[in-house]
Amino acid sequence: MPWDKVLERPHPDGHLVQVYQEDADAALIANVGRYLREGLRNGEALMVVANRRHREAFQKEIGSDAGRATFIDSGEMLARLMTRGQPDWARFEAEIGGAVQGIRQAVAGGGLRAYGDMVNLLWKSRQHASAIRLEQFWNKLLSRGYFSLYCAYSIDIFGTDFREAALDGILATHTHLIPAETNGHLEAALHRAMDEVLGGEADRIRRRIRAHQRACWAMMPAGERIALWLRTHLPEHAEEILRRARGHLRDAGAASGLKNR
Repeated sequence: MPWDKVLERPHPDGHLVQVYQEDADAALIANVGRYLREGLRNGEALMVVANRRHREAFQKEIGSDAGRATFIDSGEMLARLMTRGQPDWARFEAEIGGAVQGIRQAVAGGGLRAYGDMVNLLWKSRQHASAIRLEQFWNKLLSRGYFSLYCAYSIDIFGTDFREAALDGILATHTHLIPAETNGHLEAALHRAMDEVLGGEADRIRRRIRAHQRACWAMMPAGERIALWLRTHLPEHAEEILRRARGHLRDAGAASGLKNR
């Protein structure tokens, strides 16, 4: 899967998602920045519903074209969408649907790229069902066409929350899971760690992982697929493999930094 192409030209009703570490969001900022910049190059409008830190980071990524984007505070918007502690469709359609329609009309009905992290606010407060409900509202709006959406969750792929039971709803409501590392370092680090821990069994496990993909899930990069499978199906070895992979990934990043000096 050429992930760069997904960022450059997502399907008109594509629903992308990326998971990232709360204290290590450089890859998220870079990926979303590229997604937004490419939209501007294609003549599309932008709508960013995000926390203050990410709004400022995305504005820097866009640069002088930031004035062509609509930026909305995610916390304030989420509060307007809730009724009795749950996202409300009528409010969502009026607020988000109205914003989408208004922005598109301002650019003569052209395309629109949106980014949103309201779901992450719900997820972080352990309101998982509400987050998925909000994703379903977004999908209902996306089914009308003419815009794509990029979401993000602060979930560590090396953490214990990264497992099928926890993420099934997220994976089932998106079209693509964007890789945290587009350079392939994550996949290589995981394969190396699997060889170290599993020895001769590693190839058999790899075959099982390649065969495991639910039809209703988002398209997923190899690195994230491996980490998810290990957490869920090989818990007795997952922690050690992921610990070693994290170290290999850190070493690869350090080596790349030295090479680029």
